[in-house]
Amino acid sequence: MKHFLKYSFVLIAGFLIASCKPHVSLSGATIPVEAKTISVGFFTNNTSLGAPSLSQRFTEKLRDVVSQQTNLALVRQDGDLQFEGYIADYNVAPVAIQTNDQASMNRLTISVKVVYFNKFEQAKNFEQTFTRFADYKSSESISAKEPELVQEIYRQITEDIFNRAFNDW
Repeated sequence: MKHFLKYSFVLIAGFLIASCKPHVSLSGATIPVEAKTISVGFFTNNTSLGAPSLSQRFTEKLRDVVSQQTNLALVRQDGDLQFEGYIADYNVAPVAIQTNDQASMNRLTISVKVVYFNKFEQAKNFEQTFTRFADYKSSESISAKEPELVQEIYRQITEDIFNRAFNDW
C-alpha cells in the first residue's frame, strides 16, 4: 500500500507539471514558448517639438532592448509579438522657480504611446502611454542637453515597456 501511494503521488505530480504551459524566461522575462519572432514598428513623432531624429532613436532603442533581453528573432513586421506606436508628447517646462521668478531647473518630458500584441496570449495585449522625464539646469540650453536627456528618458521608457510586456508590471 505504501508503494501504491508513493507511485500515485509521483504520477499525479508528473501530470500536474506536464499540464503547465511552459514559458521561456530570460532576464526575468516571461515569453510564450511558441513565440519565435518579435517586430517593432517605426514609432513616428506626432509632436511639434523635438529633434527630427527622435523617432529613429526611440525605435532603435526599443529594438535593441528586445533583441538583447530575449532570444526572439527580430523581424520587420507581423512578429508573433508586436510593438507599434508613436511619440505622443515632447515638452520642456520649468520645475523649480528661484526668488526672482526665474526657473532654476527645467524638465524635459517625453510620452510614448505603445500598442503591444501577443499572438499567443491575447490577455497580455495592451495599449498604454508611457511617460518619463529628466531635469536639467536652466542655465544649460536644451539643444546642448537634449541628446543626454533623451537617451536617459528612452532607457527608462523602454525598460517600462519591456517590463509591462514581459514581466507583468
